[in-house]
Amino acid sequence: MKRVEASQPLPPSLWAATAEPAVATPPLEASKRVDVAIVGAGYTGLSTALHLSELGIDVCVIDANEPGWGASGRNGGQVIPGLKYDPAELMRRFGPRDGETILDMAGGAADTVFGLIKRHRIACDARRAGWIQPTHSTKLLDTLHARARQWEARGAQVELLDRAQITQRLGTQAFVGGWVDRRAGSVQPLSYARGLARAAMARGVSIHRATRAQKLEQRDGGWRIHTANGPTIDARQVLVATNGYSDSLWPGLAQSMIAANSFIVATRPLPADIGASILPGREVASDSRRLLLYFRRDAEGRLLMGGRGPFREPRGASDWAHLERAAQLLYPQLKEVEYEYRWAGRIAITRDFLPHVHLPAPGLTIALGYNGRGIAMATTLGKHLAAHLAGTAQGLPLPPTSIKPIPLHALQRFYISAGVAWYGLLDALS
Repeated sequence: MKRVEASQPLPPSLWAATAEPAVATPPLEASKRVDVAIVGAGYTGLSTALHLSELGIDVCVIDANEPGWGASGRNGGQVIPGLKYDPAELMRRFGPRDGETILDMAGGAADTVFGLIKRHRIACDARRAGWIQPTHSTKLLDTLHARARQWEARGAQVELLDRAQITQRLGTQAFVGGWVDRRAGSVQPLSYARGLARAAMARGVSIHRATRAQKLEQRDGGWRIHTANGPTIDARQVLVATNGYSDSLWPGLAQSMIAANSFIVATRPLPADIGASILPGREVASDSRRLLLYFRRDAEGRLLMGGRGPFREPRGASDWAHLERAAQLLYPQLKEVEYEYRWAGRIAITRDFLPHVHLPAPGLTIALGYNGRGIAMATTLGKHLAAHLAGTAQGLPLPPTSIKPIPLHALQRFYISAGVAWYGLLDALS
């Protein structure tokens, strides 16, 4: 009998408590051969698998735990197009040709998400009410308005907000202005991941939970994945899509990014009188600070507040106390409201704050590093990765890069602590 490695249970969270049921994904019990094997059943892996299946490619996805177990099932559920850099900066960095390609991909990322949801009838509380980026700093307001105008020039539906308008939209007087990007929206992120898995399996993709990839071996013009369970997978092409939960499967990969914890709290469903005053239009929001806060309402009227937290795994409710204080500073009316859920997940932060695609060996592709915009960017990159793996694309929208481990990566806890202190100072001085 084959040994089945025990997977970790899905951590408690609002999303785990309210998600659509998971589709059955039994552990891999027998060796198999496929066209493409994917390691990691998060948004990148699932979107790529679904798009490959639509191209008639035989695909197998394996995950050490279960679909959506990592950050794909634990994030804030904000579907935001674009990247961390403004269009003008991306054009400067990549030049006219590559810059245009990247902007087309990033600008249409939310369209890809909501298009998949509609086409495959994914039940995930999808709402496309827009994203608000507010600022507390009058110095930064012109920068945000310039950002909005750059996207508007590219066809995005945006709106500039002054102090009165931002106060009305958010229900707090903490900000001096901002902008709205109407391309954006929200989903129940674990339901969305499970919906992608269900749609992919309906088209013939095999997905196996509790199946950890232990070793990659080049073999006979392709690859063999050795799993901790014992069975192997032979494939012409392999995609590694483990993002913030990458391990030693490929040399240097885990050391090429910082796997930072993102912490979230959620209140109980807000009473009607309080709820009416907080994000009445149900947009999602994340502010302009380097140590940003992101917040939204869920389908049942809870308020979610997210942000950075300790690098280590959480130990108790005190690890989320800074978010609860921040929520009450923004919304004093929450003083007597109880918090129902607290959870965290690891996102991959790259040195240049851009997603990375690596092609370290023939037939092997690696993608990671969405820097907090994983729902939109991982989903849309999956579409492009599928075309690349199927051989139907002229190239990738992101120029492939080499894997470059961060110097002294073992000290990343120090990096993050120092960075938090430094960015906190810069935010205070802005």
